[in-house]
Amino acid sequence: MQKVIFLVCVMALTLALLAQEIQHETTAINIEVPVRVYDGKRFVENLTLKDFEVYEDGKRQKIEAVYLIKKSAIKSRESVEKGEIVRKEELEERFAREGPRHFFLVFEILEFMPKIKKTIEFFFQNVIQPEDSLLVVTPLNTYKFRNDVFKIKSKEDITNTLTSILKKDVRGGNAEYKRIIEELRKITRSIAIILSPTPMEKAFSESSSNIWRTIADSEGGGLPSLLSSYRSYLSQLERIRGINQKALLDFGESLKDMDGQKYVFLLYQREFIPKVAPRILSQSMSMFQDDPNSQMAITSLMELYKRDYSLDVDLIEQAYAEPSISAHFMFFTKIAERGGIGVQMRESSTDVFSAFRELALATGGKVESSSNPEYLFQQAVDASENYYLLYYTPKNYKADGKFKNIEVKVKGKNYKITHRAGYIAD
Repeated sequence: MQKVIFLVCVMALTLALLAQEIQHETTAINIEVPVRVYDGKRFVENLTLKDFEVYEDGKRQKIEAVYLIKKSAIKSRESVEKGEIVRKEELEERFAREGPRHFFLVFEILEFMPKIKKTIEFFFQNVIQPEDSLLVVTPLNTYKFRNDVFKIKSKEDITNTLTSILKKDVRGGNAEYKRIIEELRKITRSIAIILSPTPMEKAFSESSSNIWRTIADSEGGGLPSLLSSYRSYLSQLERIRGINQKALLDFGESLKDMDGQKYVFLLYQREFIPKVAPRILSQSMSMFQDDPNSQMAITSLMELYKRDYSLDVDLIEQAYAEPSISAHFMFFTKIAERGGIGVQMRESSTDVFSAFRELALATGGKVESSSNPEYLFQQAVDASENYYLLYYTPKNYKADGKFKNIEVKVKGKNYKITHRAGYIAD
């Protein structure tokens, strides 16, 4: 599965979308903050200007205006001065869709299922319009949909075409990934047999257990050789599914350079890798307490399970905390399959989950997990269409090129609030 997706995305943007470069918030007359407020799962839509508090780098700011946006239309507006609406013309033009809308669907999935087709159907039936642009990223390729595709094909035909493409790319793009997982599973089974201090799961007698240990030891070249092979396959896995932070940041900067509204929907499926069952690892440490080399090998194996990743949250916030970008992360969960005797399939999604989560949170977008991708997508679309726009004028503004952190609160309420992380004062 090709995980360096954002680099491909940036290249596609550069070649296919010759967007005009625009500069946002070069002055701090009014800072725009999209805000979403939830009471549980319910969007709260009865708030007014007096309900909100805005802080910049910890200092409370004066809110100039509040707009309620529903289904990309202004439903209510309130400002501190009667008759004066902040950026009224700009907002009305935006929500009248005179400007372009750009959609990005990123499918980082390991297997196709019928509800994913339902997700695609919902998108084409209820979200995208003929004047919008669409870029789709699959585990294998990036596709730029032509603007005139709706004139050529029906929405049903387009849905079927994209579904067919996604099925093929999921199968082809993940073939190498699945092969590596299966090799890791085999190696893990052999390691578990060698380390097991007792007949595994009482499935073998003491004599047969020793026979299996001998076979694993002879075929794999012993524990050190098996650990080396495990480490090698794990490295291969990282190369095809790891997050490239530079590409991630470049994608954010490319979005900023595009005119109009940008909507990013990230659908990511939970991942698992095979590991020796914790019980066996714990017991083997006692069994090999007089064998320093074996204990060192076991410790080395345990260290391989600790996946270190370096992700600069501040840089991601600065790249994506832009009012015209709305990113939503949908974490598609599933139950881990059985790994076999002595093997446990454990989650290995931390780095990708963290990267996509921070990306979405930087824009004030939705972060949701479920085993139902259709539900996840509907929630994300609903979040992209329903929110408040808050405007404030920063106190003692200085164009110092620094990132200014924004915090929004609702007075006296314990609501869940998401909003853009801040802005660069340039």
